Amino acid sequence: MANKDPKGVKVITRNRKAYHSYFVDETYEAGLMLVGSEVKSLREGKVQLTDAYARFERNELWLVKAHISPYSHATHENHDPERARKLLMHRRELRRLMGKTQEAGFTLIPLSLYFKDSKVKVELGLCRGKKLYDKREELRRKSHARDIERARRQYRG
Repeated sequence: MANKDPKGVKVITRNRKAYHSYFVDETYEAGLMLVGSEVKSLREGKVQLTDAYARFERNELWLVKAHISPYSHATHENHDPERARKLLMHRRELRRLMGKTQEAGFTLIPLSLYFKDSKVKVELGLCRGKKLYDKREELRRKSHARDIERARRQYRG
């Protein structure tokens, strides 16, 4: 499942549902504080970001509802799959994000999870929610582009 980029980045998972449900205004990279069994589980690709989001608690940023399955070969000291995990960013970036998320309609959504030089990183998107008519318009646009491409291939072939 993992893709390898030439820059030493190995993608673990992408949150495709986030692009369907939100407009992504800006992206940020953050480190992730994990325990050993979580890292091993991530190497197996057993993670789900579908309902996950990031929130501030006491000037710290936490990743909430990200499901990392328990590692199959761990002992009884395995991790809780749905626990909140601390995100690591520079204080200046945290202050800026805190101000942005307090504005109406903005939230922090994890877009992808990846290994970068043996460290686990998460790409956070500063997002605004899409309305139903925005989602329909996007689906209509994609369908139209797909039909045009299909017709273009048939015309050449």
